Amino acid sequence: MGGAITPTSLLTIIFLMLALYCGLDPFNQSVIYGFPRFKSFKIDAPDWSAIPSAKDVENLLQKSEIKFLNQVQGPESVAFDPLGRGPYSGVADGRIVFWNGHSWTDFAYTSSNRSELCSTKPSPLSYLKNEHICGRPLGLRFDKKTGDLYIADAYFGLMRVGPEGGLATLLTNEAEGIPLGFTNDLDIDDEGNIYFTDSSTEYQRRNFLQLVFSAEDSGRLLKYDPVTKETTVLVKKIQFPNGVSLSKDGTFLIYCEASVGRLGRYWLKGKKAGTSEVFAILPGYPDNVRINENGEFWVALHCRRNIYSHTLSKYPKLRDFVLKLPIPAIYQYLIHIGGRQHAIVVKYSPDGELLQVLEDRQGKVVRAVSEVEERDGKLWIGSVLMPFIAVYDLNSS
Repeated sequence: MGGAITPTSLLTIIFLMLALYCGLDPFNQSVIYGFPRFKSFKIDAPDWSAIPSAKDVENLLQKSEIKFLNQVQGPESVAFDPLGRGPYSGVADGRIVFWNGHSWTDFAYTSSNRSELCSTKPSPLSYLKNEHICGRPLGLRFDKKTGDLYIADAYFGLMRVGPEGGLATLLTNEAEGIPLGFTNDLDIDDEGNIYFTDSSTEYQRRNFLQLVFSAEDSGRLLKYDPVTKETTVLVKKIQFPNGVSLSKDGTFLIYCEASVGRLGRYWLKGKKAGTSEVFAILPGYPDNVRINENGEFWVALHCRRNIYSHTLSKYPKLRDFVLKLPIPAIYQYLIHIGGRQHAIVVKYSPDGELLQVLEDRQGKVVRAVSEVEERDGKLWIGSVLMPFIAVYDLNSS
């Protein structure tokens, strides 16, 4: 029986076949297939011991009320106008919609090229293919003096629409000769200056997973001057900058560094004006940040950190190897966030102290969070991935 295959030989053959399959990816399942320039960047991640460990043991976000289920697809940002009306939200088909107290109505849109491509689809992610045509409004902010709505559209740039709504007007789509690639969020100071983020010049929003996995550093924090019409770069080489919020006194602004999992502070006034520093290390990876009436910052976290994502952040070559495996994007994403969608929001003081953690760790009610807007004792919770807005009563804490 000299020709019989031994168990060791069989295992060797299986191992070699698996190695060949993984190396060739014959069915193009790798999350980085189709991105020949993809490169993983090292992330300046904090030591595991420095990451806040505070948890919401009661999973208080499970007490949230789900509103407008399947009436809004992917409501990333939630805003109220200077008269207190709303909410307004940008949705996945490119519209900005307004709740008039009885129903949702169209308020504004960012694309002049809307067609049947932008018609209703079954889920927020169904729109990704045509976002660059239909537009994708993300961050929203009202100018309290004029009532104008300022919009960060992921594809078209920084835009503005008047109190009556309609087609938004482009303000800027480049800075220092480099086009905006992924306009994300904004805030407005008392002089009308707009501070906003460009998350990447390499990856558009429809390729956000590749941006998450690469952690490339072309992101920028920018300022638009409405008087001179000039756009200037305040901070360069940020790994996935996202939310932006001015402090209550206007001396500094906070910006989210999604890949690193921290908040940066950029000083606008005082001796440190024009410099940036770390404001807070976060327990997870942030999306948007919003201030409340007390000057505290609510931060929406896309997910908590886990030892898997933390380890890969420090070793880009290992991350490259894992991402080249023939594992579909959805599974790579689930592994990255810890196995399942879950919700976490955190509140920080103006000095960077962690004040509160609210969670739905099982994702039973609130499965993902992009933004938290505090209003009249309630948190209005938007998500770019969900077909609803959640409302949490702070009095139930």
